[in-house]
Amino acid sequence: DPQGKTIHHALSSLGYEQVSDVRQGKFFVLNLDGWNRDEAQKQVERISKEVLANPVIEEFRFEIVE
Repeated sequence: DPQGKTIHHALSSLGYEQVSDVRQGKFFVLNLDGWNRDEAQKQVERISKEVLANPVIEEFRFEIVE
């Protein structure tokens, strides 16, 4: 998944080293390491707003699955 690898690289360069993998299709799948559930929720919301979605024209939601 070239787009997922590009997004993963961008997130790493922005300091999100806990994101260990990204896959992109109709939705994004992020594998996270090192965050507890509360921190993951906070950081994934931030990543979604700042990197993955344009909140002006797009809506997003996420689900954390253990």
